[in-house]
Amino acid sequence: MQEMTTDVIVVGAGPAGMMLAGELGRAGVRPLVLERREQPGTAQKASGLGGRILDVLRFRGLLPRMVEASGDARPTPIFPFGGVYLDFTGLDDSPIHALAIPQARVEELLAENAVELGAEVRRGHEVVAIEQGADAVIAQVNGPDGPYRVRARYLVGCDGGRSRVRELAGIGFPGSTHPDVNRLAVVAVHDSVTVLDDGRIEVPGFGTIDTGFTHTDTGVFALGRVSPEERVMFFQTTENDDAEYDNDEPLSMTELGASVRRVLGADIALGAPTRLSRYQFQDRQAENYRVGRVFLAGDAAHLLPATGAAMNLGMTDSVNLAWKLAAAVHDWAPADLLDTYHAERHFAGGRALLQTRAQAALRQGQDPAAEALRAVFCELLTDEPALRRMGALVAGTDLRYPGPESHALTGTFVPDLTLDTDHGTTGIAELMHAARPIFLDLADRADLREIVAKWAPRVEIHSAKTVDRPADAILIRPDGHIAWAGAIDETSDTAAADLRAALTRWFGA
Repeated sequence: MQEMTTDVIVVGAGPAGMMLAGELGRAGVRPLVLERREQPGTAQKASGLGGRILDVLRFRGLLPRMVEASGDARPTPIFPFGGVYLDFTGLDDSPIHALAIPQARVEELLAENAVELGAEVRRGHEVVAIEQGADAVIAQVNGPDGPYRVRARYLVGCDGGRSRVRELAGIGFPGSTHPDVNRLAVVAVHDSVTVLDDGRIEVPGFGTIDTGFTHTDTGVFALGRVSPEERVMFFQTTENDDAEYDNDEPLSMTELGASVRRVLGADIALGAPTRLSRYQFQDRQAENYRVGRVFLAGDAAHLLPATGAAMNLGMTDSVNLAWKLAAAVHDWAPADLLDTYHAERHFAGGRALLQTRAQAALRQGQDPAAEALRAVFCELLTDEPALRRMGALVAGTDLRYPGPESHALTGTFVPDLTLDTDHGTTGIAELMHAARPIFLDLADRADLREIVAKWAPRVEIHSAKTVDRPADAILIRPDGHIAWAGAIDETSDTAAADLRAALTRWFGA
């Protein structure tokens, strides 16, 4: 059987897989992407990006591509949360930013970037077996021209909730499937439906339906206004359904109409749709994100019981993993660097599960007790600190990786400070385009720069001034998280010892 060799095998060409391939290519690693489907998926799934991943894309210089491809670059800062809404319109600055762009378009743009950076993408190639050895992992692949083998240093399963890689690696995926089925559409309404100025609609046989969530004895109906001029509305039904569906199979207007009828007890005359999708919620997390030379990322590692977080979480998995794999391929990774992927991203997945499980609890039940729970929750969100805290949790911007806490910034995502350098004014985002470790000296600490110089060229050194500097110096990982920060006016001996320890821990001897 024919055998080929590559650095890293990425199984799955969805958002997590293509983000990983691009990040690996940026770090000088040659990835091979294997996707069992012959063509990119057409089922409409996630409808946008939001939260921390937008900062990551800006740090890589990819955000302008996404904005250009988006029909509504900055949607109104109102986000569904478990049958109610998080409304940030009253705040000067929203803790969550979003980009309205279909998942299929995100995949397309990420694939273009990955190929530009040297990735090879093979569609119609299915991984059917995996064999791990002391220095390599071998994947057996069925391709259009027959079976073959691929040998690599590492393999990453980004192949979705029904991951074949996870199954082959023997990784447990405990959790549950929720009984409710959600059907979503963006569609024009017929002239027989009266659309009021405030976005409500009047439906013959039912009456007036408010924007937001309408709870009935048989389910939940969600309504939102997309385009008042064209009478385009957002509809979603949620109901318990014992039938099993393949969510890769497109939702039909007939199926949607029948669900509306069951939930409302009335028909809504609908025109041509611009989006149709169906999904069921699952609440699962892989027991391990790594077994030997095999890793999991994206939906293969976690499934969340609410919308709006899965694609973003999966892409940030890939950003965390890519630079660590690249360090191992280039033979400078510390011994336990790859283990930090599971430690950090299992923790991040747990945070995402925390808020999505809370959403699942809020949206369940139509009795007075459930309504009271939602009312009290909404009342709490009238306090700005509570609203901002919830926004940061949903956005993932409150994430701080566990580890040595020598400084309040350690483990957090670096703020995009405005920097004054000898070459002009710039921001941290511009420094991060190459996805390399960066030591940023903000207080002209020659003693610290001298230490970091021993790690050159592995770690870039930059000096700058900034208003209200948060630290004397910051050591930034390629994924944008802070590995070390020096307290302002900290003594040289203390700062030097902590800095050497951080450099060794993350970037080798």
